[in-house]
Amino acid sequence: MITLRTVGILLFNEVEVLDFAGPFEVFSLAENDSSDKHFNVITIAEQTDPIAARNGLTVIPDYSFADHPDIDVLVIPGGHGAEKIEINNQVTIEWIVSQAKVAELTLSVCTGALLLAKAGLLAGKSATTHWMDLDHLASYPNIDVISNTRYVDASDEITKLVTSAGISAGIHASLYCVEKLIDSQIMQATAKRMEFDID
Repeated sequence: MITLRTVGILLFNEVEVLDFAGPFEVFSLAENDSSDKHFNVITIAEQTDPIAARNGLTVIPDYSFADHPDIDVLVIPGGHGAEKIEINNQVTIEWIVSQAKVAELTLSVCTGALLLAKAGLLAGKSATTHWMDLDHLASYPNIDVISNTRYVDASDEITKLVTSAGISAGIHASLYCVEKLIDSQIMQATAKRMEFDID
């Protein structure tokens, strides 16, 4: 019997498209030999109004902060909207804090790590982000910023927390999270289906 986990992906205006679409694809495709899915993937924004993602893509969130179901895996993407807009949105920051407390695993992609840092969730931990924003991440106190890596697993006994480098690295990190939550066989089958080289 599969345990169906709910993956909640945060959306906001000027979100980087592949930052959320990459994890959406990975978690949506993870299934067993009987084609039973391991994850129910949903998108969540402060409101359910259409989101204007980077470069003009319009996305309609499934749920708002007020009405979404419980989340097992929290995905925080990045982009201009993360580092310049949502980082100043206290409603979003407080929502991230509240969800990270109850989620089984939290994954940030690219500059989504800056939102986790602003929320205080990276203090005392190792983390990474897009190479152009490593210094920005390092400006937050008590974070061991790691460069030249696709993702960093800073999980401990209390929290499962993974940060990834920029954009396409979110696919690699999501596959890693599939392996962490399920097993290597499911991760490898998902990567093969996506024709993604995990080596």
